[in-house]
Amino acid sequence: MRKFLYLLCIVVALPYFVFSQEQFTIRGKVLDAATKAPLSGASVFCQNTTFGVVTNADGEFSLSLPKGGYDLVVSYTGFQSAEQRIGAGNTDPLVLELKAKDKSMEAVTVAGSNEVPDGWTKYGEFFREQFFGSTANAQECKILNPEALRFFYSKKRNRLKVLTKEELKIENQALGYRVRYQLDSLSYEYNTQVSTFSGYPFFEAMTGSTDQESKWKINRQKAYRGSKLHFMRCWYNKTIAQEGFALEKVNPDAKSFEATPIADYYDTSFYGIDSGAAVITMPGKYRVIYRKEMPDARFVIAYKLPPHIRVQLSILDIMDEFVIEQNGYWYEQSDLINTGYWSYERMAEAVPYDYVPEPN
Repeated sequence: MRKFLYLLCIVVALPYFVFSQEQFTIRGKVLDAATKAPLSGASVFCQNTTFGVVTNADGEFSLSLPKGGYDLVVSYTGFQSAEQRIGAGNTDPLVLELKAKDKSMEAVTVAGSNEVPDGWTKYGEFFREQFFGSTANAQECKILNPEALRFFYSKKRNRLKVLTKEELKIENQALGYRVRYQLDSLSYEYNTQVSTFSGYPFFEAMTGSTDQESKWKINRQKAYRGSKLHFMRCWYNKTIAQEGFALEKVNPDAKSFEATPIADYYDTSFYGIDSGAAVITMPGKYRVIYRKEMPDARFVIAYKLPPHIRVQLSILDIMDEFVIEQNGYWYEQSDLINTGYWSYERMAEAVPYDYVPEPN
């Protein structure tokens, strides 16, 4: 699945050495689904990472990746993007066929739509807040091609929907990343005040002065600590408590928001290892607490929390069994729904799956 969303723990140096050194190679070919002709220059990348290439004259590609799980995305101008989950078990060459976009249907859709002509002027700042968040880092994020955004407002549904004509080009000066983001859509429901978005981000680390590099290093580490990616890697490595996390089961029958601590995060009744991946089967609602970093003051105000709170609180709804790979990639991503702090921190705080923090 491709939910953005945002993505080995640092107690021990060895797992990080293994994560950064153990590699596997994915090879494949990209074809036109109709003619079977090879597509030269197609973009092939693992979404939410810095790993990507373009196909050669024969439509072929090869990617060497650290062991773990990834969503491989293939895109080509005029064609629909394709996506496939991959891992070290993919030993045979892939054949990915892209279908041409139906421009006539797109024209009909636009003609009958509720597109806002001056969408960026009217909704640009609102989109930035929903997409980047409202943290200090969000103020240092810039969309380089805002003209690519299209805004549609449905009065009947009281909903704003945002699409793009091309991938968004983003600069995050807080974390030192350029991001190419193929946005599927962003929707905001005014009645419920709930926003959702999904797409394919591809990261590129920026180069800067010594002072900039130092700032980015500190900010990346801060963005990573307490994140969903951090938590998933800790669950995989069995270092939840050591890294400052706690997990509690929310009581669905309680009138107040009561939760019971999980006695053993790795109880074999719901936690197991299969082919090198952690398989977790514990549907329900859980509270995730991170104690090693205070919450952003804006979050405390927005959620009307006590001003003296010293921990970051997120709610994790586990809909079904899910799997965590060595690099912290988890799937199916749609089976894990989070609110609270993990939802407050959006694209402005996102680091790629291949981010490796330095040991304490």
